Amino acid sequence: MAIEFAQSPLLTFVVGLALVVLLLVVLDLPAFVGLAIAAFAVGLVNAAFVPDFALADAATRTATAFGNGMAGIGIPILMAAIIGKSMLESGSAQRIVRSFQSLVGRENSDIALWGSSTVLAIPVFFDSVFYLMAPLARSMRARMGDNYALYLVVVGAGAATAHVFIPPTPGPLAVASEIGADIGITMLIGVTVAVPSATMGGLVYGRWINRRIDIPLRDAMGTTTDELQERAQRDVSSLPSFLEATAPIVIAVALVGSLTVVNALEGVTVAEPLRPFVGFVVDNRPFVAFIGDKNVALTVAALAAAYTYYRWSDLSRSEWEDELTEALKSGGNIAAITSMGGAFGALLAASGIGSYLANGLEGFGIPLLVTAWLIAAIVRIAQGSATAAMLTAAGIMAPLTGQLPVHTAYLVMVIGAGGNICSWYNDSGFWLVKEIGGLTQAETLKTWTALTTIISVTGLVVVLVVSSVLPLA
Repeated sequence: MAIEFAQSPLLTFVVGLALVVLLLVVLDLPAFVGLAIAAFAVGLVNAAFVPDFALADAATRTATAFGNGMAGIGIPILMAAIIGKSMLESGSAQRIVRSFQSLVGRENSDIALWGSSTVLAIPVFFDSVFYLMAPLARSMRARMGDNYALYLVVVGAGAATAHVFIPPTPGPLAVASEIGADIGITMLIGVTVAVPSATMGGLVYGRWINRRIDIPLRDAMGTTTDELQERAQRDVSSLPSFLEATAPIVIAVALVGSLTVVNALEGVTVAEPLRPFVGFVVDNRPFVAFIGDKNVALTVAALAAAYTYYRWSDLSRSEWEDELTEALKSGGNIAAITSMGGAFGALLAASGIGSYLANGLEGFGIPLLVTAWLIAAIVRIAQGSATAAMLTAAGIMAPLTGQLPVHTAYLVMVIGAGGNICSWYNDSGFWLVKEIGGLTQAETLKTWTALTTIISVTGLVVVLVVSSVLPLA
């Protein structure tokens, strides 16, 4: 071979990067088509250089990765499309927005969204939080008339920081388990790192970029801008009650969170009066695992949202069904693009780019915390998945924890920070934010990609400062 296998992962990455820029930016192909072509092409490069990667695997592994992506997010996105459509059309999103504003003031609407997304993201996956909060950001923009970039950034900041820093979200939980960090300490340090990171990325950067770009409302999630504007002007008496409006969000969070609670209670010693209750809950774990699955939880939430939509609209039964079908069509497109973005990342990962880049950093004499951040960051940029980047870095750093001069919880934090950096074309989250938010690619890069990078760098700086003051070793 003209190029040694040791260099092929880097070649694969360069080919993949060049193709997505050519297909999606220069030629402006539909995102799904461009990502599919790029994934197939990366597979062909893998077939040339990666042992045990046959030519046919370029097609079958792309299809398998796409199917795995759909298995993970297909039902949630489709149900989220119904939730978003129903909350916007029924006026539920407007009711929540107005309640937020009456509580914190119109001038602090961004803080209300920021805090809500942060809290929701602790028991709920990032994608589920964005599905639930994006309609509120759109409604807030319709009511206020501007600041859409700010609202999207603060929603993304709250959800993204919890996703990578605070257990029991899966990423930091898995990393803490891999390197043997105490979960309690990790949660405390996670909050300490997440708050300034989310503040810098969400509020500081969000307000800065909001003054420089004006993102208009566009038709998205089956709802037109005219419909949003009309509902923003409705009298409060024509809107659902706050309890009914928030029911889809409360149901989704409660059901998904119930499984988190049960998992936390297993094997925990509690006070005598609480033992019967805890025993009952743990004994019924199979049922809780069913209703706490995000597919089921979002389906139940979608039913609640759709029922409210039907109650508060003037539509006939058949018209209501047609509107939900339109929402599902929009959701299907979002699910397809998001899953193909994940497949593109999976084909890059199959080249071995993660271990190739991680091994290249060994022996440079960089402090362990910075090394862990760099490994996670480079793997994240190369293959897209934040979770995969975090687990790759954790596996490499786990044998070195004995050399740390600080608590291992700080290692969990820098790995999470590195894994959050620079969400771009090979990350399914990039496409999720773009499509659900109704953004262009350039707008997504200026808001979401920049946000994830700021969170990453801020998280590293905060860890280095706090660990030097409170090493906890």
